[in-house]
Amino acid sequence: MVPDVFAPATLGPVRLRNRTVKAATFEGRAPDGQVTDALIDYHLAVARGGIGLTTVAYLAVAPEGRTHAEQIVVGASTAAGLARLADAIHETGAAIAGQVGHAGPVANGRSNRVKAISASRMPSPLSMQMIRAASEQDLTRVTRAYVATARTLVDAGFDVLELHMAHSYLISSFLAPGLNRRKDRWGGSLGNRARLARQVAQAVRDEVGSEVAVTAKVSLSDGFRGGVTTDEGLELAQLLEADGCLDALQMSGGSSLMNPMYLFRGDVPLKEFAASMPPVVRLGMRTPMGKGFLKHYDFEEAYFWEKAMRFRAGLSMPLMLLGGINRVDTMERAMGAGFDFVAMGRAVLREPDLVNKLAAGRATAGVCIHCNRCMPTIYSGTRCPVVSPA
Repeated sequence: MVPDVFAPATLGPVRLRNRTVKAATFEGRAPDGQVTDALIDYHLAVARGGIGLTTVAYLAVAPEGRTHAEQIVVGASTAAGLARLADAIHETGAAIAGQVGHAGPVANGRSNRVKAISASRMPSPLSMQMIRAASEQDLTRVTRAYVATARTLVDAGFDVLELHMAHSYLISSFLAPGLNRRKDRWGGSLGNRARLARQVAQAVRDEVGSEVAVTAKVSLSDGFRGGVTTDEGLELAQLLEADGCLDALQMSGGSSLMNPMYLFRGDVPLKEFAASMPPVVRLGMRTPMGKGFLKHYDFEEAYFWEKAMRFRAGLSMPLMLLGGINRVDTMERAMGAGFDFVAMGRAVLREPDLVNKLAAGRATAGVCIHCNRCMPTIYSGTRCPVVSPA
């Protein structure tokens, strides 16, 4: 029997009111690194709009793991605000997830005032600084930071922890052979390159047990030469499944460092992107190399479908389908193909009440036009410019 996407479902120990997920997209509403009323209202709109699980994006496990200085670092100073956010979401009947991560080479070394770390030493196209190779001590410290972050979020009332293992963030940088040139136990074979991902997942699960669901965002393909391929992405997913530490995988793609538009598809608002960047980056974006960084990929509904179907065929664990899901018939098709949840980002940014509309039959599809003009707004308060012009 094909599951009803709008009927209750179980994710690990968590009961969700339906199978829809708001994907983690940076909100830009924590100007002092603290939960604000604006951040709560942002998630409340989606929760009241019918989503089953809303995900708070980019919760950093350490200060140097931020992509921007105005991101939340989970700890004692932010715990009360996070609890207030979780309580507000629960009052709507929705569940709340925290995306937990360390940005690694995507971190902004300038605003963080400390060098970013990655699997290997490399120049940063984002901060125009050198990124240093993570040491053994760094990796031990970061793993412990994931554990501490997980505990804080569980104590704050979060229902789900999403471990960020994609988009060239720290864990992802170890997975990609083109970014990981190490000769030690963290590099070389996929087993070595996957060591950090598996270590973090195990450590977090050991800490939280069955108190909450633990998921991971993984890559179907990084979309650049030297990145994680679909074959290796599936092998990693199979290793994670065999370890038994995760309740589901959310399948994504692309690289915030090398090829961000591979994830989003649709229009490339280059002028708006350039205007939102620091002057030195703005200048670089006007060059042929800069324009090549923001490649154009045509939008099509459920654009990761074929790659995701390979994961579905090779895995038995629950999977969340992501990537251009706007129509109710796509959601039904996903359920019929064996996917367990559907995740949306831009669609519910454009229409926070989209799930309620679809469930009630008041609409059959969202109205997002995939102009991607929302993307340059992420550090000034993510919004849909079609609905909320500056």
